[in-house]
Amino acid sequence: MSIEASKARNAGNTSTAAAPAGTTADLTYRRLFGQASFPQLAAGTVLARTAGQLWQIALILFVLQRYHSPALAGFATFLAIVPGLVVSPIAGALLDRHGRLRLILLDYAIAAASLVLLAALSLVGALSPAPLLVIVALSSLTGPLSASGTRTLFPLAVPRDLWDRANAVDSGSMALATVVGPALAGFIVAWVGGEGAFLITAGVFIASGLVLFGMHDPETEPSSRDPLLRSAWRALVYVVRHPSLRGIVFTLWTTNIPSGILAVALPVLVLRQFHWGVGAVGALWSVAGVASVIAGLFAGRINTEGRERHIIVAGLGLSAFGCLLTLIQAPVALVMAMALFGLAAGPMDIGLFALRQRRTDPRWFGRVFAISMSLNFAGMPVGSALAGPVVERSIPLALALAAAIAIAGCAVPLLVIPREHVG
Repeated sequence: MSIEASKARNAGNTSTAAAPAGTTADLTYRRLFGQASFPQLAAGTVLARTAGQLWQIALILFVLQRYHSPALAGFATFLAIVPGLVVSPIAGALLDRHGRLRLILLDYAIAAASLVLLAALSLVGALSPAPLLVIVALSSLTGPLSASGTRTLFPLAVPRDLWDRANAVDSGSMALATVVGPALAGFIVAWVGGEGAFLITAGVFIASGLVLFGMHDPETEPSSRDPLLRSAWRALVYVVRHPSLRGIVFTLWTTNIPSGILAVALPVLVLRQFHWGVGAVGALWSVAGVASVIAGLFAGRINTEGRERHIIVAGLGLSAFGCLLTLIQAPVALVMAMALFGLAAGPMDIGLFALRQRRTDPRWFGRVFAISMSLNFAGMPVGSALAGPVVERSIPLALALAAAIAIAGCAVPLLVIPREHVG
């Protein structure tokens, strides 16, 4: 079955028919939010991603305040991500085989339970580094179920001609979470401590599950009836052999390393050198989020087909310039850098999502997106783990390393992502 034929069948299950080919009059956000269950999906996704951002920043701040160790903060961030990346092929196979919503809700429940456990152990004085790291690692195992599950729902829930608009909402929801989550994390940790932040984050995960409860899974045709592990292995081979997906993975893996470095280096810079307090850490990430929302909504109005690679390169260039600005280590330069990160993220996400969707058979969306997203993101925990010991030695050295990798990564998409769909 061709991508177009399969997508046409899925589009027929939505409440609003696709606009006639060649017209743009009905390619609006109003029509997008008129699709059945799309507002529910968007709202639940914003809440869950806000919880994820809150959790990530709260974890770093909690470790820095409790154990005073950037190295431990970097390793905790690494373990909060990597175990989930390792099992992502199996998570993707489960999504394609058993539907998405029930598995998304399962991950939200496990995330909430893990956060409550961390808070309880800390409040009774039983949370040493070892159990902290174990709980963080175990809770990450189900992360790909919601991360990949929600991302695959966006193109499946709407007609193909609305994909760019849906991708803008997808990217914008992440950006909005980046605005709200870190700001909340800084405020809540300063107000009620890390334990309070963990409990409130658990409540946000529960709320996101309640919003999605009752939503219907879009019907898709499984591409394989193989045993689970074989199906996961076939999907991994599919991604590795697919020229476009392989190029996207290599591009994002490389360019996410600076993000991982900055996730640890910037809080340490703000707390130790600027002495701003934990609330300022969240405020800085919120600057990036606001810029990303604005840039993403604007970019969503542009037809990205055939322009995806150049949009990705432009975003990487802005991000690299932002990394260079952090080397100044002045408050104004840091705010400008965060704004550039946000302006880069919106269009770059939309170009990436569109390229991956257009060059993947929808029957493989669950497995391919889970594997692709995990491999793309794998650079961030590598950067965070690397940043811990480097930051202990020198904050400027960590910032310089992030800038050097970001600059080198700008040329990668044009070198490794094919201009046209191959295979």
